Amino acid sequence: MDALNFPPFDYKVTKSGANYLIFDILRRKNVVLTPEEWVRQHLVHYLINALGYPKSLISIERGTSYNKLQKRTDLCVYNNQGQAHLLIECKAAHVPVTQQVVKQVSIYNQTVQARYVVITNGMQHYCWEVDFEARTYKPLQDIPPFY
Repeated sequence: MDALNFPPFDYKVTKSGANYLIFDILRRKNVVLTPEEWVRQHLVHYLINALGYPKSLISIERGTSYNKLQKRTDLCVYNNQGQAHLLIECKAAHVPVTQQVVKQVSIYNQTVQARYVVITNGMQHYCWEVDFEARTYKPLQDIPPFY
């Protein structure tokens, strides 16, 4: 797997048949180690270990619907009141973060209504603060820490 632009973490990888598996601390099980999962696991550990987000507030691949279409968010982090705080879209390191990816996560956020939107391919990270009342967004330098 590619070296990513995240701090290292103590991961557990095993092999099962033709697949490599990585232990997911949120789902508490081994999951297939795809390039996108590699990015997601790095980000999960970064959120918990560096930014102080509690594991209990992080949801992986939660279903949502938009215009009667079923969609899955890569990660959604909630605040203590149960409201969506961070909506995160992960891509594999070799997948560029394009306008189409920004559009994808923006569409998801119309339903989720998270205050912050994050897009990462493990090498580049983008974060915006969304103000739904003013219908504006503000680019941020970093993902905000848990408060």
